Amino acid sequence: MSKIVYNKLVRDRIPEIIQKAGKDFKVLSMDEPAYEKALLEKLLEEAKELIEAPKDERIKEFSDLQEVLEAIQLLWDIDTTLIQEKKQKRAKERGAFTQRLKLLWVKE
Repeated sequence: MSKIVYNKLVRDRIPEIIQKAGKDFKVLSMDEPAYEKALLEKLLEEAKELIEAPKDERIKEFSDLQEVLEAIQLLWDIDTTLIQEKKQKRAKERGAFTQRLKLLWVKE
């Protein structure tokens, strides 16, 4: 029987699911610096999965990405209200992404 090495952050119930499947596994609980690093790696993984997802999988992948962002937000103790305020301020000052603009060049 072969062993697949993952060495990455997984959802909290994954060990339970693996155990119910009758498989051997090993997990460890990370300290805060390792957890933060793992979350940031997971953020990239989930963003890539969203980009590559077929249309019928986009909502699932979007929710996975959002869950990772929320975990980072909680770890970094960032208030949701502050995020919304910053988002609105940035949109007012610099605009949003609704006009689908692509900057081609700027002459200095």
